[in-house]
Amino acid sequence: MTISPAPASLTPSPAASAEPLLVDVTGMTCAACAARIEKVLGRVPGVEKATVNLALETAEIAAPGVDSELLVAAIERAGFGAHLRDTAVAARRAALERAAEERATEEKRTFLVFLASAILTLPFLVGMIPMAWGGHATWLTPWLQVALATPVQVIAGTRFYVGAFKALRGRSANMDVLVALGTTVAWGFSMAMVAVHGEHAHGHLYFEGSATVLTLILLGKLMEARAKRSATAAVAKLMALRPDTATRVVNGLAEVVAADLLRRGDHVLVKPGERVAADGIVVEGASELDESLVTGESVPVEKRVGDKVTAGTINGSGAITFRVTAVGEDTTIARIGHLVEQAQIAKAPVQRLVDKVASVFVPVIVVIAIVTFATWWLVGHDFEKALIPAVAVLVIACPCALGLATPAALVAGTGAAAKAGILIRDIEALERAHAVDCVIFDKTGTLTAGHPSVTDVFVLGGSGDEMLRLAASAQSASEHPLAKAFVAAADARGLVRAPVSGARSHVGRGLVATVEGRGIAIGNAALMAELGADLRLFEKEAARFSGEAKTVVAVARDREVLGLVALADPIRAESGDAVAALKAARVAVRLATGDGAAVARAVGDRLGLDAVAAEVRPEGKTALVERLRSQGRVVAMVGDGINDAPALAAADVGIAMGSGADVAMETAGITLMRSDPRLVPAALEISRATWAKIRQNLFWAFFYNVVGVPLAAFGHLTPALAGAAMAMSSVSVVTNALTLTRWKPSSDRRR
Repeated sequence: MTISPAPASLTPSPAASAEPLLVDVTGMTCAACAARIEKVLGRVPGVEKATVNLALETAEIAAPGVDSELLVAAIERAGFGAHLRDTAVAARRAALERAAEERATEEKRTFLVFLASAILTLPFLVGMIPMAWGGHATWLTPWLQVALATPVQVIAGTRFYVGAFKALRGRSANMDVLVALGTTVAWGFSMAMVAVHGEHAHGHLYFEGSATVLTLILLGKLMEARAKRSATAAVAKLMALRPDTATRVVNGLAEVVAADLLRRGDHVLVKPGERVAADGIVVEGASELDESLVTGESVPVEKRVGDKVTAGTINGSGAITFRVTAVGEDTTIARIGHLVEQAQIAKAPVQRLVDKVASVFVPVIVVIAIVTFATWWLVGHDFEKALIPAVAVLVIACPCALGLATPAALVAGTGAAAKAGILIRDIEALERAHAVDCVIFDKTGTLTAGHPSVTDVFVLGGSGDEMLRLAASAQSASEHPLAKAFVAAADARGLVRAPVSGARSHVGRGLVATVEGRGIAIGNAALMAELGADLRLFEKEAARFSGEAKTVVAVARDREVLGLVALADPIRAESGDAVAALKAARVAVRLATGDGAAVARAVGDRLGLDAVAAEVRPEGKTALVERLRSQGRVVAMVGDGINDAPALAAADVGIAMGSGADVAMETAGITLMRSDPRLVPAALEISRATWAKIRQNLFWAFFYNVVGVPLAAFGHLTPALAGAAMAMSSVSVVTNALTLTRWKPSSDRRR
């Protein structure tokens, strides 16, 4: 096991001063839109690189010396909305919140369209069962099928027609083109058969294929919409951590101003319980700040004159005044948000496998259909005879099984995972998770409980209950995490706390109070020395506890030391099993924590981790992830805090503990609904199983096409038989996917 030191701070290097231009883009609906904007921007003179992120609806443009208005105009000429990003934090937060609301509205609209389509498609799904064996559902009359399928084709199909048009305009062919082509041919030919044969059109109708494809692929689009909304929500929640107002001190007078009006050099007063509005250095006062969002450290950090404070951190019991050193986009919390965005832009979802295949498959099928029609026509058959095999080619190529392959496995797999307490958000997380060979754990709240608790009570004689009762009584009025640990330990032992009076907090040292008429002091060695209490009898035990990476607190009554209390953030009982399961699967396990080296080493030794990185700030965790990825590792990051968000976004797979910060859960591709580290190996298990089913389904979907298309082209398959084959392929794909519903984590199976 290795211990690595803390990395450099978030301060940018001089070489990074020429920042890319960020433009917010509206109106994108698919990957083809993003590709088109990149092409348009790439043709603007002076543009070195343009990266468009569909999920975040942003364009990052490296174009030194180019007028930003020219870039915005180029995007608008391509048919999209664009405006430069406002770097003021309040304005940025408002923009993100508006974007999140718009995405929520779009998601709701998509859900309603899906719900309506699903209701109309349900009769077809029931009717497809006899169709798989060459029969048909007699109760589904041709005109009833028209009434059911036409609204689905018009309402659900609109988005695919729009996507197909934009893809073709951008000279590409994606899944939308395949869906639009196949469903239109199936629906159009069926409409023609009803028009010609009326009630006698049974056996020549393929409405079930078009409706089923549109409905189930729309389900996939709905899941994508949720993932896109979460990407924006993650950054919005980060921005919300910084307060809108601050108390600025000018010539000794305090005034409340908008935080965006703060400038470097301003003096800002932070009262107890308030959040810090900007980065700075303390010039007056002393307090303790909760910095867990930046460092992951579970215990508040003492701040005195000359110490740095960070925007978004929460002040404790004392009032401090600090001098502003960074505001707006330059603050640490804004940089964390930027790191999250950058990581998401850098690994924007790749075009799915079916889209890649569709770019070749679509033109090939169209050419085969045209050649089939022309050949049959040229050998002497009439128009209808030549049209039937051509339509059969397009019908059997209609991507019903192809469209079902991913969503069917995804729905079954994610449903089974959800039962086990694992929320898998999107196909990209699955695609990467099955290959993970290195897992990096955060410590606080992930492998440990995330809050300090009493581990040892030491007195020279007796049980120590009386000392703990007095200490808990004195601490009962305090909101400090260590005080809460004292109270919880006393309550767990059934000790009755006594009334307390005259409690006084000594910042960074401890607390003094009166309990049952006696002076009780709880604190560190500095407080004991200040009070004249002799700690020499307890030096050996204090050293032992410190060597175990525990916080040591002495308890004195009327300046007489009664004993010691050791506190630590305890390792979760399940963490050992989780690490063992990952190692059994040949996955390397590492730790990256903001805590000190002693604490990190103690956890690493206890759990048998492969490597430990201590005193790591957010950008350090991101750098560790990127370094391992550059070495060819497939990395999963597991965390629960705001400080973990950039690394969760940068990793191949981000896994968030469900008890953690919303930002972490929004950024991660997988969320564990219970604070149980054993769900990490379980998440990798279900990901492997689900991805295997997706590959199997795609194989069967393409198998039917590879076999069926030549048969249809040579006239051995009528459109009716092609439709039956298509139905059979769908049945096989769904049946295969449903086997995932029986999955359970291996840890559960061993019980």
